[in-house]
Amino acid sequence: MSLEALNARVKQDLAYLAYGGADWVRPVEHPEGHVYDVVVIGGGQSGLAAAFGLLRERISNILVLDENTEGLEGPWETYARMVTLRTPKHLTSVDLGIPSLTFRSWWEAQTGQEGWEKVDKIPRGDWMNYLRWYRQVLNLPVVNETTLKLLEPLEQGVHRLHLGGAGAPSPTLLARKVVLATGIQGGGEWHVPPMIADRLPAHLYAHTSKPIDFDRLKGKKIAVLGGGASAFDNANYALTEGVAEAHVFVRREVLPSVNPIRQMEVSGMIERFHALNDEEKYTAISHFFKFNQPPTNDTFERAAAWPGFQLHLGSPWLNVEQHGEGAIVTTPHGQFYFDFLIVSTGLLSDPGLRPELQLVAEHIARWKDRYHAPAEMANELLDAHPYLSPGFAFQSRSEQGEKLLHGLFVFNYSALASCGLSASAISGTKNAVPKLVTAVADQLFLDDKQEILSRFLAYNEPEFVGRWPKVAQV
Repeated sequence: MSLEALNARVKQDLAYLAYGGADWVRPVEHPEGHVYDVVVIGGGQSGLAAAFGLLRERISNILVLDENTEGLEGPWETYARMVTLRTPKHLTSVDLGIPSLTFRSWWEAQTGQEGWEKVDKIPRGDWMNYLRWYRQVLNLPVVNETTLKLLEPLEQGVHRLHLGGAGAPSPTLLARKVVLATGIQGGGEWHVPPMIADRLPAHLYAHTSKPIDFDRLKGKKIAVLGGGASAFDNANYALTEGVAEAHVFVRREVLPSVNPIRQMEVSGMIERFHALNDEEKYTAISHFFKFNQPPTNDTFERAAAWPGFQLHLGSPWLNVEQHGEGAIVTTPHGQFYFDFLIVSTGLLSDPGLRPELQLVAEHIARWKDRYHAPAEMANELLDAHPYLSPGFAFQSRSEQGEKLLHGLFVFNYSALASCGLSASAISGTKNAVPKLVTAVADQLFLDDKQEILSRFLAYNEPEFVGRWPKVAQV
């Protein structure tokens, strides 16, 4: 099968499912102009899948906005530096149950079934190419090079979106519902320890999420702080690009070997996480945070095979200071000089860190507002996560904020504490997107229920027009 034949098969499959029927959502008039039923912020895998899910629900007055240029949405060709995805290849995701939309169908259309059998893990670049195809074959309404600068709640359940960027269709847009499909960092910010950020000039370090000029580092000696998968991805990538030495520093005495995501994929924890109570959810995610996702075996072996690779266990950074053209790192095992530092220390999830939410952040409920964990389990990082509904909607700290937050949905990594492995995780996409879409559609329906019920009760259009030719005689 060719890609052209697969494209035709996708359209046929969707036609069999009556995809693209007439909208049921009533249009809303506003003096400022057009009001979208849903605007999705983020055109990566989560945003694209959310848009497809909404279209399947006959909600087509939607728009997807992404800050990147077309084809560079998400991390896959910007800061993701792994060779392959970490997710097992057989797990489906953004296809939402349509076989012809799966990565496997797209792959086999180009390589045949034998090509699929040869794949161990999905190559990172091919996953991005698949997402480009997915967007194109579904004709999803994405506008690139557009940034959400500020969300402003208005009256009557409408939000004004203040936009920036070269591709912005206008300075502002209006939307009834807004879905923040903003990826790993979209619920807060990447974390750089103050020890580094406050003491070193910006040209001597970079977080793994930032662009790094590896050409400038050829033949140099670099350090990577962190023991998770991303740390080893970056060490291997740096060595591939010509760095002379890459030292990975891990505070633990032993590298983590257990990946809880693998257990979640087979135990029902992904599909049924919403059924847990708050105590159970907190216990599960607190436990999850204790295991920094380990590197895949192939990534570690690639990195370790380089002569310039060195691993330092039990080596937290006690001090960092500039020295000449580089930096000196102090650990319990001594001091080390490096030309450049790569920081793989994760992120902080807190709505208060997001500039686009500054008008509503004080009203957003966090986990610390709704659940007080026992001291031995309490986790400040988890406590700062937004406390969401099972359908990814913001919840308010008080009655005052309920109207302001109504219509705002969080489909980024900060949903982890409330909704489990879902947004920004390929393993969770298949189950999370339908929950999100159902919640958005339900809210649109309930917002308009009085008019919908009135129209239903007033409906009087005859359907049966048959006439029996003979009338019985009494």
